[in-house]
Order: sequence, then structure tokens, then C-alpha cells
Amino acid sequence: MPGPDTTTAHLDTLRAAIAAAGDDGPATSSGTRPNGARPAGTHPDRATRDGTAGVDFPLVRPAGPADAIGGVPARIVAAPGSTAQAAALLRAAAGLGLSVVFAGRGSRSDWGNPPRSLDLVVETRRLTGVVEHAAGDLIVVVGAGTPLAELQHALAPAGQQLGLDDPVGGATVGGAVAVNGSGPRRMLYGTLRDLLIGVTLVRADGVVAHAGGKVVKNVAGYDLGKLVTGAYGTLGLVTECVFRLHPVPAARSYVRCPVTAAGADGLARVGRLLRTVLGAQLVPAALEVEAPPEGGYDVVLLLEGTPAGVAGRAEAAARLLGAEALPGTAAPPWWGRYPWQPGDTGLKLTGVLSGVPDLLAAGRAAADRHDVPIGVRGSAGTGVLYAGLPAAAPPDRVARVVEELRGAATEAGGHAVVLTAPDRVRDRVDLWGPVEGLELMRRVKQRFDPDARLAPGRFVGGI
Repeated sequence: MPGPDTTTAHLDTLRAAIAAAGDDGPATSSGTRPNGARPAGTHPDRATRDGTAGVDFPLVRPAGPADAIGGVPARIVAAPGSTAQAAALLRAAAGLGLSVVFAGRGSRSDWGNPPRSLDLVVETRRLTGVVEHAAGDLIVVVGAGTPLAELQHALAPAGQQLGLDDPVGGATVGGAVAVNGSGPRRMLYGTLRDLLIGVTLVRADGVVAHAGGKVVKNVAGYDLGKLVTGAYGTLGLVTECVFRLHPVPAARSYVRCPVTAAGADGLARVGRLLRTVLGAQLVPAALEVEAPPEGGYDVVLLLEGTPAGVAGRAEAAARLLGAEALPGTAAPPWWGRYPWQPGDTGLKLTGVLSGVPDLLAAGRAAADRHDVPIGVRGSAGTGVLYAGLPAAAPPDRVARVVEELRGAATEAGGHAVVLTAPDRVRDRVDLWGPVEGLELMRRVKQRFDPDARLAPGRFVGGI
């Protein structure tokens, strides 16, 4: 760890780099840049990672205990207010040989491996706001530090939305891109990779790259957006994103079908319900299943569209699913949330659609075998489920559960990844498991970040 004199010198160098790039501040919802008078090197931040509002924060400051990433302490924190400032900052960091991790609001900072080293945390909290909203083209350009909820609020007056859910609450656009986050409605609108049509990226050496564009069918050039989506910030800092939008539906209906039967009978019933929905012409926006630790199952489909169309499809769904089907306008309380709390172990399980009942069965079997409560829920319509185990569970049992669920996911044609876990569990499991194409990923990393300074070790295979 460098001494205080070195840290002070690095602070001065990074501050000078940002100052030389200019202080034009983040984009606002109208697409303009604020020009109001303020002290040089500070910006009135609306919300910080700890929720503090209405306070001036320095652009570059010494790190504190709250700035640790994955338990690894940082030395310096910087918050550039524009792509130009971010480029200057990363250029200076490259010259100093600093290891760098990017952070939004910290809602998923415990995902992935802890960084091998951490000198500089680059926060995106000032890279906020809608830069451009082409409502007629259903396109938006937005700063990466913008919370998803604020983006949806800004789009609502035009009757438009980004068809993306926020399972953690409080996530930023850039954070969602970093982990390829999505939720129940991916069944209708697609994943974040499908909605993202352009990015502005600052490379490790401070060079700015643009990819995609402000038209939905843009096929020219390298698809950088898909490459950085889900890369955990290991390839560069995303400062702006271009998304395709969808109209806000005029009506929604949730059709819930609880399954109280236990064991094989309950799983068979769930399987029949899922096959019925997928085989009918209901066009659901989402088809979710919940398997709580206490037993039973909940199958819920979301229908969106015109009031008459939704009402008709909800009635058809109720007839198809039987007397237990309960149409309504309110989502169940677990909808669109991961089945774990902070500090718990959380896994992502994928498989073919026909393998969803098998994954549910594997979760229940592992819970019984190892005497560990396991909740499973997720998108039965896309084959993406999530499993949660409590923080108090013995780590050796959790490790055995992870091994068994990984085997079940492989048999179901998918994978199992540990997204988050306590340190004592991380010490016993491989978070990522076997990953195809790892050598290709390493070559891509080498091209974008040859010194391996960006989020070092955070991604699969120690990338």
C-alpha cells in the first residue's frame, strides 16, 4: 500500500487532470449542461451512494471505509462530471499505474470477486440525466450514473418506458449494464443487451470510443455495447448509453395461480401450468414462478396492452389455468425482487424452458438434504431463476448446495453462477463455475486493458 505522501501526490495529479478537462457538470433531463456558479472542483450532488443529498462533494477525494469494494479498501475516489473529465481522469490514472473500479450507487458492489487491488474508485454519480430523448424514434441517450427509476420518471410524460426492471432497487443505468441486469419483463422486451443500441466508453488509457447510434437498426461497426454488457467494468467506463424504448402499456393484469401441493405432485402441477401458458396465445410480458423456503409454489403471469385486450387475455388465462387462477392489477410482493437479503448467498440458475421444473426440484431437494432454507424464484418464461440461502447457513453446506445446483443447471442446459455471498462462502466455492470461451474473454481483456488495471480479478477466471 503506497504511503500518504504518494496518495497526496496522486490526488493532486488526478485533480489537475479533471480541472484541465473542464467542469461542465452532468447532463440534465432537458439535455443541457448546468452553468450555474459553484466552487471550482465541486458539484451539488443530488444523491450519493449513502443517500446523502444536497451536499457539495469534491470531485477527487481520499477514500474512506464506506468506499471499499468487496471488502477491499480504496485510496482515492473520483467523480467525473462528463465524458471528457472521465477520459482525462483515466488517462492520468494510467500514467500513475492505478488499479481502478467503477461504482454507481453500490447496489451490486458485492457481486463478483473482490478486486485484487484497488487504488481508485470512479463514481458515476455526476454522469446523470437524459442527454437526448427522441420520442418520435423511441430512443433515449442517458448518462450512465442515472438511476433507473429516475430515467423511467423522465420518460413517463411522453408515455414511454425503458422495458427494464430493477430487481435490487436504486440501480443505475451503468450498473445494470455492468452486470447485464434484467427482471421479469425480459420475456417480452428482451434483456438489457437487446435494449442497448449504443454506448460511449472510456478505455483504460483514456481514449473515448463510441459504438452504435441513435437508430434501432444500426449495424455498422463493432458491437461494443454487447461486449461491455455484463463485463463487470473490466473493459472500460461506460459514460452514456443509448436505449430503444417502448410505449407504456395502457393496462396491466397479473394472473396468479398458487400451487399448494407438495412434492412431486406440486412440481407436476407447476410444470403443467407453465406449459399451458407457453403453449397458449396469451403473449405474456412475464411468466414468473416463486418457490419460497416454507413450501408451495406461486405461478404468476403479467399481461400488458390495451384495457380490452388485457381483460380478454386475463379471462382466457383464468379459464386455461383453472379455478385457482386469480386475476388482479397488483403484483405479488415478491415480484421482481431477488430471493435474498444483503449478506445472503445469491445464485443465478439458467436452463432450457422445459428444465425449469427440474431446477425447482433441485432447489427443494438440496434444501431438504442439507437442512438449509432455499428460496427460488424467477422467469419461468425465459429459463432464468435465482436462488437465495441465508447468511447464517453453515458455509460448508452452502458450498455443497452450490455444487448440486450447478450440476442441476448443467443438466437443464444452463449454468449456475454465485452472484453474491459472504466471505466465508466465497472461500469455499468458485463463483463462476465452468465458462465456455474463457480464453476468448482473456484476449478481449488484453486488447482493451493490457495492464489489467480495470476491476482486476472481479470477473470470471480472474479477469
